[in-house]
Amino acid sequence: MILAPQHEPRRQRISLRTRVSLLAAMCVAGTVALVSLGAYMTVSNNLYNGLNQNLKDRAAAALSATGAASNNIPLPALAAGLSDIRFALIDEDGKYYIEVGRPSITAQERSVAAGKKFDGFRDDGPTGSRIYAVHVQLSTGSSGALVLSLPLQPTKALLSQLALVLVLISAAGVVVAALAGTAVARTGLIPVERLTRATARVARTGDLRPIPVTGDDELAGLTQNFNVMLAAVSEARDRQRNLVADAGHELRTPLTSLRTNLELMMASEAPGAPNLSDQDKAEIQGDLRAQLDELTQLIGDLVELAREEAAHAVWEPVEMVEVVEQALDRARRRAGDIQFDVSLQPWRLIGDAPALERAVLNLLDNAVKFSPSGSTVQVRLGSAGDGFAVLEVADQGPGIAPEDLPRVFDRFYRSQEARTLPGSGLGLAIVQQAALRHGGEVWAGRAPAGGALFTLRLPGMPG
Repeated sequence: MILAPQHEPRRQRISLRTRVSLLAAMCVAGTVALVSLGAYMTVSNNLYNGLNQNLKDRAAAALSATGAASNNIPLPALAAGLSDIRFALIDEDGKYYIEVGRPSITAQERSVAAGKKFDGFRDDGPTGSRIYAVHVQLSTGSSGALVLSLPLQPTKALLSQLALVLVLISAAGVVVAALAGTAVARTGLIPVERLTRATARVARTGDLRPIPVTGDDELAGLTQNFNVMLAAVSEARDRQRNLVADAGHELRTPLTSLRTNLELMMASEAPGAPNLSDQDKAEIQGDLRAQLDELTQLIGDLVELAREEAAHAVWEPVEMVEVVEQALDRARRRAGDIQFDVSLQPWRLIGDAPALERAVLNLLDNAVKFSPSGSTVQVRLGSAGDGFAVLEVADQGPGIAPEDLPRVFDRFYRSQEARTLPGSGLGLAIVQQAALRHGGEVWAGRAPAGGALFTLRLPGMPG
């Protein structure tokens, strides 16, 4: 028997709101605990120090009132001065001379009575009292000690009440901090929840509408950045849709023509159909060959234009002179009797060499296409003096009509003069895309000789 794999149960994750509330409660609990402990220790030390000082003051006052300095302690007067507390007068052997409440005597009090130390404190556990002994001289001339005792219960009761109050205040503070943390988390996480719902909506429906932005804090900035991303995605999607729609429209014509010619040839070979002459067959075959070439060029241009920052593109140091010369070698092979007047100055930049070569080749092919037989195409590459190089390609053709200038870089746009010439209408769009990818620009104008002048501007440095 094959047992199904046992999946480990998924751990329940604590929400961010709960974590914020717990963090606030823990921080306040730690702070309150430290403050409460400090307050309790401070009050406790002060109370016990005050109790000690009270015993010292009572002993000093009683001895002063009875004339202890003259080595003559009137016992009745001493008893009257300390009648509200327990006390005793002992000799160095621990013998009681007088007592009220009979405080317990230990070796510490006998040591004080013997004069080994002047005074001392201790706590008497069985009676719950603080004992104070101070050295005196008895009327007999021998050493003794006055022993006083005060109960600790009032002080301990006060400290217990203080501890209870601090615990209650700490608990209330923790509860208030948890509630405040929950409220702050709920309020602060509203934009995050809105972003979460928006991302879920985008994933579910593809709706790229912007999210409403409220406030001017960091979360509002995050929402604004998310809206910028949505706008960029929406723009990319619109460009993709437009490209697909334009491509479908442009592909329809050569495909229809191909289908018509193929159907014509197939119909001529059907039984009983009139045969086509050799000249007609040659013309149809020529049309098919031209339409296939047009279709191949169109598909290649579409692939190039649809390529954004390609993952396989290698950005590396590029010598523009080499790029232009390689493009010129390819352009000369199909230029016929068109000549090129070339002047190139060294220029280097970081970029995609194949994309730049394709852009330069498209400018050269465009110039060749519109140049009359035997004319010259001028190619100039030089520094503009502001960190940019300028590549100019000028022909001696009819030039570009003013109404066509704003649209010559649009995809599939072809002027009246160009519609009778081969081409896909994508070459200049590819040039513009390459320029923008490299941080440059391209524009069209009129050459001094009357033809078209295309200027490609790219950043870099002199070689």
